[in-house]
Amino acid sequence: MATGLPEPEPLRALIDALRGLPGVGVRTARRMAYHLLQHDPDGALRLGDALRDAVGGLCHCECCNSFSQTAVCETCLNPERDPSLLCVVETPADQNMIESSHGYRGLYYVLMGHIAPLEGVGPDQVRFASMLERATDGRVREVILATNFTAEGETTAYYLADMLRSRGLTVTRLARGVPSGSELEYVDAGTIAWALAERRSG
Repeated sequence: MATGLPEPEPLRALIDALRGLPGVGVRTARRMAYHLLQHDPDGALRLGDALRDAVGGLCHCECCNSFSQTAVCETCLNPERDPSLLCVVETPADQNMIESSHGYRGLYYVLMGHIAPLEGVGPDQVRFASMLERATDGRVREVILATNFTAEGETTAYYLADMLRSRGLTVTRLARGVPSGSELEYVDAGTIAWALAERRSG
């Protein structure tokens, strides 16, 4: 069975690194690697520098857990945001989509994941304790659960709703304008704005 030409170690390492990206298989990773090396070596160097700068220059905001260049991000420091509203999302990409809807002026907490029992990811791995500390700071009155409408997102929302209600907080969930099984990152801003406005008790 043909296995193709042997690839130099640096090329194999690049392909393996690209395979780590979501949705990228070995064939796509190989195409990307060959394209960068053959057609855009300067772009490859810029990409490497940008990745190095991002990894070295970003941290997690102490308040919302999203990516930031400072200990507390600009959104959390913005005095025009409503501190009584806290929107819980799975990823910074989801946070960005909600911001692009221009329908929300509260604050955020980014879980950086979700409960996935089949993958061995539970509440401890998603750092629910940190989210709970943020939600019970005395200023938050309503927590909007904006986890994705996937099985994992729904499980995460159910678990969080119980925790938060037991602390006397109002808990709401995005309305079903967001299709079941969908991820916020891929939903249009208008639909997200409607889902926020029509949110229901979680």
